[in-house]
Amino acid sequence: MSQTPEVSIIVPNYKTPDLTKLCLRSLRKYTDPGRIRVLAVDNGSADESLAYLRKLKWITLLERDSTGEVPSEMHAKALDEAMKKVDTEYVLIIHTDTIVTDPKWLDFLLGKINAEPGIAGVGSWKLEYVPPVKVFFKKIENFFRALLGRKILDRAHYFRSHCALYRSAAVRETKGFGDYDSAGISLFNTLKENGCKLPFIPSEELCRYMTHLNHATMILNPGSGNSRTDKPSMRRKLQRRIRELHVEEILQDESLDA
Repeated sequence: MSQTPEVSIIVPNYKTPDLTKLCLRSLRKYTDPGRIRVLAVDNGSADESLAYLRKLKWITLLERDSTGEVPSEMHAKALDEAMKKVDTEYVLIIHTDTIVTDPKWLDFLLGKINAEPGIAGVGSWKLEYVPPVKVFFKKIENFFRALLGRKILDRAHYFRSHCALYRSAAVRETKGFGDYDSAGISLFNTLKENGCKLPFIPSEELCRYMTHLNHATMILNPGSGNSRTDKPSMRRKLQRRIRELHVEEILQDESLDA
């Protein structure tokens, strides 16, 4: 008897060949394939990453035309399109620049969402290690901003789509990822209004199981209008970070595509 998948994993893709390969192969390497169903959504890449996805027999590939869409709209529409195909109890949203590093990652997330009744989703605001000293000085900065009547720099937190696990039924009771400001904001707020529990996972805890190459998809696709990610120095920094992860073995292991 074949195993019934527990979790559908939605992975939007746009012109990141090596990241896409690394993301999916890390899932394959560290996950029981019978427990997951991967829905990769290509946003009109027409490049090596799409050619790679078309070769994989163990994923479900959805191809959509994203002509004229800004990145946030493209990403949210890809998630909404994939949600129509989700038939599992849980759905996980990740980026191609999210790399799984530990075989216990799925049990960890399922344990969090099933920790108590009423939890509709779990996720994080950031998925990167932030030194305590940086957190401390950020609090000091915001304290003085408030004292001077200036705007606090922190945005309202929500589950970022680099890694967020939801109960599929709860997502279907909303309008989805929809308002295209940044995928996840409207969904998170609607679930809160519906009385759902949405506990955050501390970044340092989640980082034990996966790594997020921050802004990698934007860095590898310059021209987004973001002056920070469009800098050549950011591309060099990203390439250095990938080397530090020692992922050459995964990138070279073509057996993980089978």
